[in-house]
Amino acid sequence: MQALPAAGPRRRLTSHLSVVVPLYNEEENVVELHRRLTGILNGRGIPHVLYFVNDGSRDGTLERLRKLASTDGRVRVLSFSRNFGHQMSISAGLAHADGDAVVVMDADLQDPPELIPDMLDGWAEGYDVVYAVRRKRKEGTLKRAAYALFYRVLRRISNVEMPLDSGDFSLLDARVVGLLRSFPERNRFVRGLRSWVGFRQTELAYERMPRRAGEPKYRIRHLVKLALDGFFAFSTVPLQLSTWLGFLAAGLGFLYLLYALASRFLYQNPAGWTSLAAIILFLGGTQLILLGVLGEYVGRIYEEVKLRPLYIVDEAIGFPEEAHGAVTRLGGKSP
Repeated sequence: MQALPAAGPRRRLTSHLSVVVPLYNEEENVVELHRRLTGILNGRGIPHVLYFVNDGSRDGTLERLRKLASTDGRVRVLSFSRNFGHQMSISAGLAHADGDAVVVMDADLQDPPELIPDMLDGWAEGYDVVYAVRRKRKEGTLKRAAYALFYRVLRRISNVEMPLDSGDFSLLDARVVGLLRSFPERNRFVRGLRSWVGFRQTELAYERMPRRAGEPKYRIRHLVKLALDGFFAFSTVPLQLSTWLGFLAAGLGFLYLLYALASRFLYQNPAGWTSLAAIILFLGGTQLILLGVLGEYVGRIYEEVKLRPLYIVDEAIGFPEEAHGAVTRLGGKSP
């Protein structure tokens, strides 16, 4: 996405900065993440509240978050009843973050907290969204190639201008957060929704560091689902490709019919069972592909109409006493 020029007087925090961090089995990184976050924010005199969203972790993540909340009054913890997914965790954090601006970042320290002041400077200059763009990735060649292909294909087919190589690490103005809260969709692709809302946006390049500790929580199936959510939520090109694939299959079938007729009547060479089997397999495969694409869209419609909660909050820790009941009630609602 091309950066739009900032406008208006320089903004300042009138309340505080909110930081939303989704976590799943990150016990090895929680304490260090908190140390680096508070170190950079306190060092720059930035008032802040940290929102940690525990996405049904099965290790000691929640216990470590409890200890942090007991020693740091700026820590808020939302703990889900089970694993609802990374994008739902971000949505829950955005639903409760109440700062003038909100930073969204991962817990594995691949997103450096030291970049937050630079993001805040961009917001102060008048930008409503400051998203981080990964210039270098400390990951395997195959994974880097897959990410690069995904972002470029998504940008090519999307009906929204998507920035290349930009993940969820970003700073959002409060009014952008308010709009994201109002979106009821279930299959959420937050970075796509962030682009969809528009306003003044700019990028901030950084070098993505390797994971500090632990194993990546995004497995291949999670990455594939996230990619499909991006494709099907912001483009109808797959449906159009299905139409063209159908025309291609019909055209090839017609050409083969002409070939078969010519072979039969001109050369007395009737088509054999091998040719018929190839035709049947080709047409059957084409039909299954078309049904699969339609199924992806229909499945997402099915998820939307059920109107289930996006997530369920099992426990809220560190919230002010007067807000605790509201947090508990809001846990089962769409942000």
